[in-house]
Amino acid sequence: MAKKKKKTEKSPNLKIVMDKIEMGRALKRMARQIVESNKGVDNLAIVGIIQRGVPLAKRLAEIIAQEEEVNIPVGELDVSLYRDDLTKKGQYIEVRKSDIPFSLNNMTVVLVDDVIFAGRTARAALDGLKDYGRAAKVQLAALVDRGHRELPIHPDFVGKVTPTAKGEDVKVDVYEVDGVDRVVIK
Repeated sequence: MAKKKKKTEKSPNLKIVMDKIEMGRALKRMARQIVESNKGVDNLAIVGIIQRGVPLAKRLAEIIAQEEEVNIPVGELDVSLYRDDLTKKGQYIEVRKSDIPFSLNNMTVVLVDDVIFAGRTARAALDGLKDYGRAAKVQLAALVDRGHRELPIHPDFVGKVTPTAKGEDVKVDVYEVDGVDRVVIK
């Protein structure tokens, strides 16, 4: 019996759309856009959506800190219990602990996610944020915008727009979780 072929970077079914260098450039560009759009960093906080949004949020905050010489508070938000498909997924949802150790009252909050698709995760994140205070403004940053929105939600800051077919999978790998930085389409 033949062994099942494992997908690797060389697999014809795997297309790399961003490598480590391209991801770094995109994050630097997004960080500059965040600072410019907000006319500085006063009252700015960055909140990553668990799981891969968190390391991306931390990287954005680090880039901003290096450029502006100011530390930006960074939080982690689990949106599992705010999802509108909770009854469908139910027992398959893995709830993780959010960590936002500061008030969001009167802050400009940049929500960070790896991929924006239908917009439902971002909507769930907006619901989750209100548990931590009333932000003056909420902006959305996504490393990859793959289209196919089901809700009227659009990111303010995007690393790369990558048109995809609905059946394709866009996977962001980050070193902190996956041991490699890249974006692939399967």
